[in-house]
Amino acid sequence: MAHPKRINLALQGGGAHGAFTWGVLDRLLEDEGIEIAGISGTSAGALNGAALKAGLVADGKGQDRDAARANLDALWHKVAGVHDLRMTSWFAQFVPQNELISQAFQASPMFIWADMASRVVSPYAYGPFYRNPLRAIVETFDYDKVCAGIGPRLHVSATNVRTGKIRVFGGHEMSTDAILASACLPTVFKAIEMIDPKTGTKEAFWDGGYTGNPALFPLFDPTLPADIVVVNINPLFRHDIPRNGADIQNRINEISFNSSLLRELRAINFVKRLISAGQLSSGQMRDVLVHMISDDELMRDLSTATKLVPSSVTLLRLKDAGRTAADMFLATHRDDLNTRGTVDLEQMFG
Repeated sequence: MAHPKRINLALQGGGAHGAFTWGVLDRLLEDEGIEIAGISGTSAGALNGAALKAGLVADGKGQDRDAARANLDALWHKVAGVHDLRMTSWFAQFVPQNELISQAFQASPMFIWADMASRVVSPYAYGPFYRNPLRAIVETFDYDKVCAGIGPRLHVSATNVRTGKIRVFGGHEMSTDAILASACLPTVFKAIEMIDPKTGTKEAFWDGGYTGNPALFPLFDPTLPADIVVVNINPLFRHDIPRNGADIQNRINEISFNSSLLRELRAINFVKRLISAGQLSSGQMRDVLVHMISDDELMRDLSTATKLVPSSVTLLRLKDAGRTAADMFLATHRDDLNTRGTVDLEQMFG
């Protein structure tokens, strides 16, 4: 049997749209010819990464694919607030298209009120009534397994509120608070305040998407494979110029949460150009092989509203789309893994 293709995963954040990543991971885990060596996740990507890692190490070897898939299923059932998403599948075919669902959410009085409130009312104003709904979900992770020394190396990113710098948590630093920090939208949640295990001082953290969505540099370690597969859930490109307030805010959100990823990809492209020109050797800097799994056409039909409202129908459609995108990637690029990158960085930044 041929050696498995070893890859790293870079999992973007994007609220409920992280169900697309659920589908991607579900498909990759079916393929025993793929070995996941490293994971860097932010926000929803951090939750997906923790569920994936804890499942893989359940067998004590880091290869329990069935447990990893079950963990991911359990995570997204909790996000959806249902015991069995299959109960949704029978009527999903009768529900309007994704774009119409997104428009309906955006136009609903409840969402409009909540969106306006988030812009003028601080989450600190709720006093004793404040709750972070993600805490009950994130607390259920088995942190002995999330922090285990076997299986893929896991990193999650958050933003230090005071310094504005990225903070990458890994290994035994992983905790409920570290993952909540990675998913802490400041207009919705109070900052996660915790003792930083690296400094021993109390720090406050916001969503990692502002500084690393996801961070790629933790995956440059020479003991990890050169291949980084980015699971992208924020559209890089939109054909139309947004005209109304909701569309403008949505595109601002997408640009903001893609900017750190694009900066790192530009830096990788710069290094690759220097190596190609003979001005650097691959021994001096890592020659990273970049791949991407995405479905921009689907994501362009969705919006900030569908990120914040975890509709079970939309989650199932996103999972199915993720599985399809991963299947297409493997069919097209399996032989490229561990050989060459499949994202044309020159064209992206030309």
